[in-house]
Amino acid sequence: MIELRAPRERDAHSGTGGPPSGRAGTLGAVRAEWIKIRTLRSTVWTVLTTVSLALGFAALLSLAGARTYVGEAPADQAAFDPAATSLSWYIVAQLAISVLGVLAITSEYATGMIASSLTAVPRRARLLTAKVIVPTAVSLAVGEVCGFGGFLVGQAMLAGQGAPHVTLGDPGVLRAVVGAGLYLGVVGLLGVAVGTLVRATAGSLVIMVTVTLLVPAFTSALPDSWARVVGMFWPTMAGEQIMHVRHEAHVLGPWTGFGLLCAVVAGVLAVAYAAFQVRDA
Repeated sequence: MIELRAPRERDAHSGTGGPPSGRAGTLGAVRAEWIKIRTLRSTVWTVLTTVSLALGFAALLSLAGARTYVGEAPADQAAFDPAATSLSWYIVAQLAISVLGVLAITSEYATGMIASSLTAVPRRARLLTAKVIVPTAVSLAVGEVCGFGGFLVGQAMLAGQGAPHVTLGDPGVLRAVVGAGLYLGVVGLLGVAVGTLVRATAGSLVIMVTVTLLVPAFTSALPDSWARVVGMFWPTMAGEQIMHVRHEAHVLGPWTGFGLLCAVVAGVLAVAYAAFQVRDA
């Protein structure tokens, strides 16, 4: 007699078997997150808001900088940084990009979709990796568009007012412009990490506003010795040095400061990974 046997199931954890039926691998998880983020209306509006803020504030701040330059003392005119002036839009654009990073994770907690995501991708590290990759890549791409667009708009405004202006070929300028995009990409990544830890949109955004805007804004109110330390080592203030061509005393260099920002964000992200592994959905 011929014995009929059912086909042997593949081991889900073996090297020859793929992920269990209905369960997404890493690339599948990334594709799923990309579909989610590009089909959300909030993503479209956030991207449009970020680009609009960057271009609009690049024009306004460059115009203001040009008018201020005319009335400054020679010593202050010598310290004028045309590249940094046209990239000052990052102050407001980073708030918009924070929303993108935060919503990438908190929106699923708000709607309860996180449980469905964990069913499709039960390996939590894989799921969070996908949720980190996609919004960070979007933030980086948007940041580079803002960087080059804001720079060109700002330099046109400076030139039109007769103030000093630069081109991408001048020393340090291309690094500053590309650095603006890198900075926004890291801020978007920080938004994902904070959102993963807090799991609530409002609370996460309060933290992001405090870190990126409020602490830098109130640093000047501190005693000089404290203000110098905070201005040098506060992560976002250190990271923004990558957008400057001319640097003041008592600040970190462009890549050193940006490296400090990246190290702090990596630490927050590591804590977020650890928390995501042990928390209930």
